[in-house]
Amino acid sequence: MSTATALAGRPDANLGVLRARALLPPVLRSWIERLGGELSQICGYQLGMYDVDGRPTGTVSGKLLRPAFALLCSAATGGRSEDVVPAAAAIELLHNASLIHDDIMDGDRERRHRPTVWARYGVASAILAGDALIALGFEVLASHRHPATAHSTAVLARTLRLLARGQESDLRFETESTVDPDECLAMMAGKTGVLLGCACRLGAAYSPGPPDLAERFERFGVHLGVAFQLVDDILGIWGDPAVTGKPVGADLRARKKSAPVVAALAAGTPASARLADRYACPGELTDAEVARLTEWVEEAGGRAWTLAEADRQVSAAWDLLEGLDLDDQARSSLATLTTQLMTRDH
Repeated sequence: MSTATALAGRPDANLGVLRARALLPPVLRSWIERLGGELSQICGYQLGMYDVDGRPTGTVSGKLLRPAFALLCSAATGGRSEDVVPAAAAIELLHNASLIHDDIMDGDRERRHRPTVWARYGVASAILAGDALIALGFEVLASHRHPATAHSTAVLARTLRLLARGQESDLRFETESTVDPDECLAMMAGKTGVLLGCACRLGAAYSPGPPDLAERFERFGVHLGVAFQLVDDILGIWGDPAVTGKPVGADLRARKKSAPVVAALAAGTPASARLADRYACPGELTDAEVARLTEWVEEAGGRAWTLAEADRQVSAAWDLLEGLDLDDQARSSLATLTTQLMTRDH
């Protein structure tokens, strides 16, 4: 049985994820402890190091997908895991900071089947915790003495700037009556794509390959990040609440202009018109209304467009690596992890 076959459907058993789970927790715990006091507790709670009552869990939660991609891209290009671990940790810290701030902006009270940081500790403490994780990410990366560190720190700073722009676009879409599908994809590239692109780029940057190789891996990661967000948007409407940890049709209840909704609204069908009319009406939606909105989005082609675009983004990503001399095992693990992300249920 091949590695890809053995790991199919099991993201937690992927080579990159296994390496991330083995190498990242001690590093993350060490740096989180440096914060000290309640700030260490709050940031540790976000990373799953503490439960809702403040008791140590002995682990770090989250999928660690971005560190996994960084480690696999490093292995694929001839790098060493120990060189890229600080960069992988920095990416994971920035990712968690963005989740804290995103939950505040969206008003989400639950993540990973437990209260979000702001719901547990208050908005002010949550904002501070997110800021602390950002600072900690840069400190972790800068602490590693390596020829690639200086430029990688600049790449991380640029990524944070682009991430903020992507989040700003997401917030702006909430008040705009119409959003073009291309605008939606550009927002996704900023909100989700750039962080995965950064993870892939930094993984390759700590290998002996030429600089243009790292840039190609960054574009590879951006495409995969957009595809990842497209699948997230599918789950935000059609995901199983018992698995996703969010209410049925969570994105529709919040009237988010996620990719399926944007595509459905732009389709110009009768279902599009009905969807637009109900989206424009204020007030809380009943379960029956959410069910109707879900039907209209699908009827207008929103779900089909989103799935097709996710496939197109994945194909565009792999076209960038075509013809490169990469480590076979790492390439196989990258392919397997990509497939698992596109077929996941949470």
